[in-house]
Amino acid sequence: MRDITLGQYFPADSVIHRLDPRVKILSLIAYIALIFCTFNYAALAFTAAAVLVIVLMSKVPLKMYIKSLKVIIIIVIITSVLNLFYGTGEPIFQWWIIKVTPAGIRNAIFVCVRIVCLILLSSVLTFTTSPTDLTDALERLMKPLKVFHIKVHEIAMMMTIALRFVPTLLEETDKIMSAQKARGADMESGNLITRIRALVPVLVPLFVSAFRRAYELATAMECRCYRGGEGRTRMKQLHLAKRDWLSLLFSAAVIACVVLLNIFAYLIYGLVGIYS
Repeated sequence: MRDITLGQYFPADSVIHRLDPRVKILSLIAYIALIFCTFNYAALAFTAAAVLVIVLMSKVPLKMYIKSLKVIIIIVIITSVLNLFYGTGEPIFQWWIIKVTPAGIRNAIFVCVRIVCLILLSSVLTFTTSPTDLTDALERLMKPLKVFHIKVHEIAMMMTIALRFVPTLLEETDKIMSAQKARGADMESGNLITRIRALVPVLVPLFVSAFRRAYELATAMECRCYRGGEGRTRMKQLHLAKRDWLSLLFSAAVIACVVLLNIFAYLIYGLVGIYS
């Protein structure tokens, strides 16, 4: 439970922290699309190297990123193993209906690296961007939706509040579980059904606490005369600086390199197929 780092902000003095939050969100979307557009090992390795450079530039301790990966490591392993058996071609290993092919190994490697890169990039955004800046950036980016009478400010506020309360609820869950164990509750023995039933004394007070926090937050916002985004001013105005344009240029260069690697690999495979 303590290893879940979703929604946590880590203050540090790095270039990534000083970037405009709008640039970070747009870059994250571009990199997510880029991760799933790597079709050969060279493009995949280049994308993974670019992600590693961004992680190191954030100056966030690596143990924070390791914690974020520990939560989904089981999902990564299961997904990779399942993809290992889905592939065409001459099998390298076969037992009964189970067979491992080079295509299956390739699929497993690509899925594993893509998921890890996706989690690392998402962690970079939350570690280096405060909830206030994230709300402001989301509202600015969704501003064109106001033409369709969509309440952009309220949507951005709800998304940020949900992200902000993830660490709080996890901490509350850990406290409730510790209190139940101190009273003699056994949550680690028995079969799956028994363990699920043992979580009921944890879930009930957790939901009560969550609703209480939501009510207190709503009351506090009303006391501060919060009425949504209509007529709302901002103390901090977002402006693109030189480092933001350089960051966009870096992202464009990475995208261009991956596209070129995909094209060159396709041409090479085509020539090998012709002359073989």
